[in-house]
Amino acid sequence: CDWQRERFTMDEGLSAAVIEAFVSLYRKKLIYRGNYIVNWCPRCTTALANEEVDHKTETSHLYYIRYPGEGGTEGVIVATTRPETLFGDTAVAVNPKDSRYKKLVGKNVFLPILNRLIPIVGHPMVEKGFGTGAVKITPHHDPNDFKMARDLNLPGITVIDEKGILTREAGPLAGKERFAARKETVALLQENGLMVKVEDYQHSVGRCYRCETIVEPHLSRQWFVRMKPLAAPALALAKKNKPKFYPGRWQKVYRMWLENIEDWCISRQIWWGHRLPVYYCQECLAENVGAGLHPRPPEADLVNLSPREGTQPLPYTNEKGTIVSKTKPEKCPNCGSANLVQDPDVLDTWFSSWLWPFSVLGWPEKTKDLSAFYPTNILVTAPEIIFFWVARMAMSGLEFTGKLPFNQVYIHGTVRDETGRKMSKSYGNVINPLEIIDEVGADSLRFSLISFASQGQDLFIGRKSFTLGRNFANKIWNASRLVIGRAQEEGIPPHLTSPRWGEELSYSQRWILSELETCRRSVDKNLKALRLNEAAARLYQFFWHTYCDWYLEMVKIDGQEKKNKNSLACAVFVLEQFLRLLHPFMPFITEEIWSRLKEEGLISDEAKSLSLSAWPKAKQGHHHPELNLQFNLLQETITAIRDLKREFGIPAGQPIQALLRIPEEKITVFDSGRNYLVRLAGLSDFQVVSTHQRQKMEAARLLSAGEVFLPLTGLFDTVREKQKLEKELTGLEGELAKIASRLADSQFRNKAPQEIIGREEARQEQLLEKQARVKEQISFLE
Repeated sequence: CDWQRERFTMDEGLSAAVIEAFVSLYRKKLIYRGNYIVNWCPRCTTALANEEVDHKTETSHLYYIRYPGEGGTEGVIVATTRPETLFGDTAVAVNPKDSRYKKLVGKNVFLPILNRLIPIVGHPMVEKGFGTGAVKITPHHDPNDFKMARDLNLPGITVIDEKGILTREAGPLAGKERFAARKETVALLQENGLMVKVEDYQHSVGRCYRCETIVEPHLSRQWFVRMKPLAAPALALAKKNKPKFYPGRWQKVYRMWLENIEDWCISRQIWWGHRLPVYYCQECLAENVGAGLHPRPPEADLVNLSPREGTQPLPYTNEKGTIVSKTKPEKCPNCGSANLVQDPDVLDTWFSSWLWPFSVLGWPEKTKDLSAFYPTNILVTAPEIIFFWVARMAMSGLEFTGKLPFNQVYIHGTVRDETGRKMSKSYGNVINPLEIIDEVGADSLRFSLISFASQGQDLFIGRKSFTLGRNFANKIWNASRLVIGRAQEEGIPPHLTSPRWGEELSYSQRWILSELETCRRSVDKNLKALRLNEAAARLYQFFWHTYCDWYLEMVKIDGQEKKNKNSLACAVFVLEQFLRLLHPFMPFITEEIWSRLKEEGLISDEAKSLSLSAWPKAKQGHHHPELNLQFNLLQETITAIRDLKREFGIPAGQPIQALLRIPEEKITVFDSGRNYLVRLAGLSDFQVVSTHQRQKMEAARLLSAGEVFLPLTGLFDTVREKQKLEKELTGLEGELAKIASRLADSQFRNKAPQEIIGREEARQEQLLEKQARVKEQISFLE
């Protein structure tokens, strides 16, 4: 982070960018003002964009209401979830293809309670399968009703005001709060015998993302951005997978939203935000009112919704006296009056956010920062703001700069607790990262989180999760101290870019350098693909298991036998290269160790800091995949011998003979690695043969290429070992019986969490494998 470039939403520079964008879009007729059904929060008393409404499935009721027919006929029964809005009904609609109602289209019914005559109309938007197939049309309180009314030239009536209170058009329920009015409406309908039935009903309910108040569809005069012209260039690039999403499944979500985009309501009736750069001439507005044109439709007005193509909001009839300007004009360009008032509304906060990639760099000015740093490379964000932010930034970038603001989008998961719940203060399951840093360090926190963060998947963590990073940091620190201490003792010279040992490189040195190059390639590949956890896992495996468990042990052997210093010099070189690869994941410990290497003269690098040093590049002649495979066989053999010794109670340090049945083409690895096999496996000697039949009192273990045999005659008490194994077998069988009983219990299967059942099944599998091994050993001893 460059704190010299700190920015805040309301900074003067960012405000200038917002005004520039608004005026530019307005002049291109991409911003307009219109009357339209918007999402309205009665508590916040402001409009909300579609993306600011949280939709959740909730249980409510479906009310079946009879609308009596004209002339004493039965009329129709409509189904609705919002009976309190019926006072604003201006029609009943049916699907024109619905045979049940074809003869009724064009006839009238009485509006319940108010007894006002309204028509029965036909429209294809009506779903024949919903309720009775007949629906009430309330144009000012439902977006679909608004569209149908506009197509059919129906009027609209506002019966719920900006605070959720019923207006005087609601007759006997005027002044009632909307949900209290629902109960009283139902009571009145029941009294008049017009409530046919009430059913439980699950449907999607929209709530304000700020305060969770149920959103009210509300006819309001707002400012909108025409999004289809802005989305077209972004959609064309989206079809070419630009920007590229990680994981790729979000590419389709992003593209579908662009394909189905609707106009964006950008005005808000709240006290905080960028003020609209819109000014109204009071003289011209007075003239408009005198001509019967109102700045906002009065609540009681019957507003005519004339037919229009498409689904765009209706523009205001007369824009005379409305001035959009970067600065407040001195006078009205229409009448010359200086009596100008700025629009009190502010812009949706996302209107400034969609400009962020270039506004923070000085746009609309052509600054050096903008030239140097725009466009950026990658955006890292959450899935829930793909629509709010990601798509809008792409559209604004193309509109105002001609370039996408980023070419990659990484969608990260959500951090959850161990039970899968989202971390929340109300749940009391939040982990404070500062506390974790105090306990285990910042590097441990970073590495643990990255290790658990599979691409696009949620993270399930608890306080114990961070021991992974802590233990790794301890391992790095202790191993580095060992290498630096030994190098100081031996007087190892610095090696700047790669080992300069020529033909003196030993078998183990060539192997570890090849493993380092394999690790580097894997890390590069995973970072490029944004598989950060896989890159972290590869570094962990290389350092802990390849470098520490194997190579440093070989360095000790070389040192004990007073062989060349190159094995230790190679250890220093590999450590330094590893620190460079690990630095983005654990910057503090790697910087500290690297600085110590430099201070002790063990490395020569012009960089003043590890963060400024070069990223490791491919080393000529270091990559030998076939050598890695050969060495894997040597490691496998050492591990097999260690395991057999442990299983039969033979001390690890007790030298014994070994016989290896190895294919002839694989034998060279044991010639080259003879010294390491003897010392690390604890052998007195070994023999390699191409064929061998297992003898009595010979323990055996299969290898990926061959088999290892250990003659055990005289090495342990067979009777006592058999008794010990039989006792172990009895314990295993008892534990397996308990688990089998538990897993066979239907109540346990039905009530226990799936993770507990999975844990029991995994434990059963482990015990069965162990039981098989113990039986095999007993059989061998018999």
